[in-house]
Amino acid sequence: MANNLFAAIDMGTNAFKLLIVQAHLPGKFIPLLTVKEPVVLGHDSPSSTISTHSQNLSIKSLLNFNKLIQAHNIPPLHTRCVATSAIREAQNKVEFIDSVAETTGFKVEVLSGEEEARFSYLGSLQFLPVFDNLVLNVDIGGGSTEFAIGLRGKVEFCSSLKLGHVTLTQHNFGDEEAERAPNMREYIRNVVKESGLIEKVKIFGFEIALGSSGTIRAIEKAVSKGYALDFAENEALFSECKRDWSFTRDELKSVVERLCKGGEGQNLKRDGFFKRRSESIVAGGILLDEIFDLLGIKEMLVSGYGLREGVIVDSLAKVFYDGYDLNANARFRSVLQLAARFNGKKKTTSAVEIASIATEIFEGLSKCKELDNNGVNLAVHLDDKGLEYLEAACLLHNIGLSTGKKGYHKKSYHIIMVSLLFYLHYVS
Repeated sequence: MANNLFAAIDMGTNAFKLLIVQAHLPGKFIPLLTVKEPVVLGHDSPSSTISTHSQNLSIKSLLNFNKLIQAHNIPPLHTRCVATSAIREAQNKVEFIDSVAETTGFKVEVLSGEEEARFSYLGSLQFLPVFDNLVLNVDIGGGSTEFAIGLRGKVEFCSSLKLGHVTLTQHNFGDEEAERAPNMREYIRNVVKESGLIEKVKIFGFEIALGSSGTIRAIEKAVSKGYALDFAENEALFSECKRDWSFTRDELKSVVERLCKGGEGQNLKRDGFFKRRSESIVAGGILLDEIFDLLGIKEMLVSGYGLREGVIVDSLAKVFYDGYDLNANARFRSVLQLAARFNGKKKTTSAVEIASIATEIFEGLSKCKELDNNGVNLAVHLDDKGLEYLEAACLLHNIGLSTGKKGYHKKSYHIIMVSLLFYLHYVS
C-alpha cells in the first residue's frame, strides 16, 4: 500500500501545507490527509530575508509533517517539498534550505514562477472537467500571482508577477482608508501593464478562466454565502446554499465593494467570515478585481485543487510514465465528491479500503492470460475501463445508507443516477 502513497509539501508565503494521497492508475488519486500550518513567511518580505523566528516556525512545521509522512510509511522518493515566492526571493534562501535539509531531511525544490504557474494549472485539471478547453489559470499567492494558459495538460504560456495578497497588504499605500484602495489599484495596474501580460493573453486567448488559490476560493465562498448581501442578517437564508464553484465579474465587484467599506462593524463582519485570511482578503479581492478588468474576464470557475495537487500529478507522471492519464482524476473526483457527501469520513475511508482491495484483485486477475480448470477455458478479459467502474462501485455502493439501512442499495442507485444526470448537464 505504501508504494501507492505520495506526499507533497507546499512551503508557501502565507502557510505551509501537506497533502498525502493514495494513487491509482491510470491517473487517479484519493486525498487521505491535508494539513495546514500558519507559517507566514510573507511577514519577512520587506527585508527579503527569512527571519530566525520564521525559520524556527518553518522547521517545527516541517518536522510535524515528517512525522505524519513517516507514520504513513511513504517512501522518500514519493515525497516532494516545494517552496514558492517568499523563499524564492529571500536573500538567505540557500542557508535556509540547507538548514531544512539538515534538520528535517527534506530536499526543498525552490520553484520558479513559471514552474509554480504550471503546477497550479495541472492541479486545477484534477478538479474540474476542463481538460479539452483552452484554460487561463490564475493563482493568487501571498507573494506572487501566477498565470498559465494551457490545453490538454500542455502549458502554452505562463507568467509570474510579484503581486501577492500578503505583500500588497504590507505595502505602504497611504494611512487613510479612502486612499489605500485607489493607490493599490493603480499600483497593480502599472505592474500588470508593464509586464506585457495583457498582450500575451490576447495573443493566446482562452475559453475558460479558472482560479486555483485560497484567496479565490474564499471569494467564491463569500459570493455563494451572500457576503455582499448582508450575510449576517440573512444567515439562515444562505446557510443551506451549495457552492457553485464559480462567480461572475459583477458578483466579484459586489464582494470587493463590501470588503473595502470601512467601519468597526464591517471589520468585525469581515474577521468573522474570513477568519485568519481576513487580514489580507481586501488586497486579494482588489487584485482579482483588477485582473478581471485588465484581462477581460467575465466569469471564473474555481478549483478546489492547486499547487500541491499539481506537484502530486507531476510526481505520478514521472513514476507511472507509461499510460498516465492527466484527465482521469477530474472524472474520478466527481465520484469521490459524491462518496464523501453521503458517506461521511468514516464510511468514505472504509470505501477507499474496499476499493484498494478490489483493485489489487482486479490487477491480479488481469495478468492471468488463461486459467485451465479440468480443460475449461477461463480466459479473463479486463481493461482500464472495467477497473474504473469497479473502483466507482466500491466507493459508492453504500451511499444509500445515509437514508437508512432498509433497501439502501436501491437508494444508492437512485442517488448515483440523479447525480449522473446533473454531471452530464454540467459538462454539456
